[in-house]
Amino acid sequence: MNRSETHRLLDELSKSRIFEDYQKAFSDATGLPLALRPVEAWNPVHHDHPHENPFCTLMAKTSRTCAACLEVQEQIVENPGSGPRTVTCFAGLSDTAIPLRLGHELVGFLQTGQAFVGDGPNASRFNRVAQQLLQWGFKTNLDSLEESWFQSRVLKPEQYEAMVRLLTIFAQHLSIVGNQLLVQERQSEPPSIARARKFIEDHQTEHLSLGQVARAVNMSSFYFCKLFKKATGINFTDYVSRVRVERAKNLLLNPNVRITEVAYEVGFQSLTHFNRVFRKVAGESPTSYRQRLPAGRMS
Repeated sequence: MNRSETHRLLDELSKSRIFEDYQKAFSDATGLPLALRPVEAWNPVHHDHPHENPFCTLMAKTSRTCAACLEVQEQIVENPGSGPRTVTCFAGLSDTAIPLRLGHELVGFLQTGQAFVGDGPNASRFNRVAQQLLQWGFKTNLDSLEESWFQSRVLKPEQYEAMVRLLTIFAQHLSIVGNQLLVQERQSEPPSIARARKFIEDHQTEHLSLGQVARAVNMSSFYFCKLFKKATGINFTDYVSRVRVERAKNLLLNPNVRITEVAYEVGFQSLTHFNRVFRKVAGESPTSYRQRLPAGRMS
């Protein structure tokens, strides 16, 4: 995916009902902001969010402290890894970003934070923060700054860790939704391709050949192959693989279902073939994918 495609996908996800509902529930429960952001973010991620930390709101009013916030975001992006990453700013507030991947490709982050984890604010800590701000030439009244700093959310480490686990699960769900958006791409496509997608979806657990699907939509195999690739951006075999892998990801969320059972359920005739195709599409093995899911470690 190129940059414009990635941003368009993130925009669709951010406007989706599942994200809006989760974002509201998360912020109502924790008092923290939640943003779906691209890999490159040139503005403070939580700026103007209803739950933005009041201290961070004041910070964004000066260029130097705004730059400090962006430096934290850059640290998160520098080495995203496969799991959550937490970075603490000069003021002691932690931000956490969970990578959102489509297959092996990093497309964005779920980011929250602006909270104290563990020790909360106290006078001595604020004195150190104030000294740093004065060195940067901060002009705002320190009394109002101190008041806003003490209003920051404080979470116990185990509370914050549990919250991050929930976000990790949600990031996996968003990845599934994102992949489904890529798989569907129903807008402005020929009706025959829409029927072909439906046929593949209905028969994905069976042996599927290009000729079989072409006959189902009354087209020659040669013409169907060209039209399908033009409409979807991928060839027939890769499309079927992606449909099956997305179904497999949903099944893998259940820790009581064995991987072998998942493979046969989604239409693969051997575990070896399933593992190879899953790794090609998702960028990791089914076992690794399940192990990264907190729900998968609850069995």
